[in-house]
Amino acid sequence: MPAPTRRPIVAGNWKMNGNKPLVDLMQNQLEQADLAHLDVVICPPFPYLGLFKSGVTLGAQNMSSFESGAHTGEISGLMLTEFACRYVIVGHSERRADNNESNDEVALKVAAALKIKLTPILCIGESDSVRESGKLFDFIAAQLDAVIKQIGITQFSKIVLAYEPIWAIGTGKTASPAQAQEVHQFIREHLAKQDKHVAANIQILYGGSVKGSNAKELFSQQDVDGGLIGGASLDPDDFLSICLAAKQ
Repeated sequence: MPAPTRRPIVAGNWKMNGNKPLVDLMQNQLEQADLAHLDVVICPPFPYLGLFKSGVTLGAQNMSSFESGAHTGEISGLMLTEFACRYVIVGHSERRADNNESNDEVALKVAAALKIKLTPILCIGESDSVRESGKLFDFIAAQLDAVIKQIGITQFSKIVLAYEPIWAIGTGKTASPAQAQEVHQFIREHLAKQDKHVAANIQILYGGSVKGSNAKELFSQQDVDGGLIGGASLDPDDFLSICLAAKQ
């Protein structure tokens, strides 16, 4: 049986950055480029979602696990769909750290997103201390298992995964292509214990100081299906070079 062909995805996570001029620059850059070989997703801060014109696939950086109610400062998934969002980042390491989001809370957000047909970009990854302790794979497995317990393995066919080594986010450090592949392969093998078809076809992105200069080598790894891009997504030229590096 031939190996599955997974369509590459490059998602730009602007975090708490950006402005109106950057929206226009990114819109123009993406409109002029030939990016038929992959899916490109832009995840700006909430206020800028409504400024993009049609033709740009949008994702949000977070959502509540609640549909509505007295949750000041939160955003529901239904609100995101009104701004044509198709994706939502869930469980980013900065949310887990800054807002104490547990594996179980992240799993509830994944379930809430799927309920309204938003595609979760589920982030998983370890800190330096976890990697050095030798518990890397147990840590990753626990993050995955909490979501499997909540939604079941078959629902993973509707999810995008993003492996983000926390020690490589915003530090200038990058996991070597071999390190990235090792963890991506483990993720796929862990899911395959429950459903080989889901595991073979799920898109797993790498996130951690990806730049135009290193994207091609990272994306050439067998189990790396694109990237969740932080800082470089704020530079339209660098972001475009990353997108072009995903060409199969």
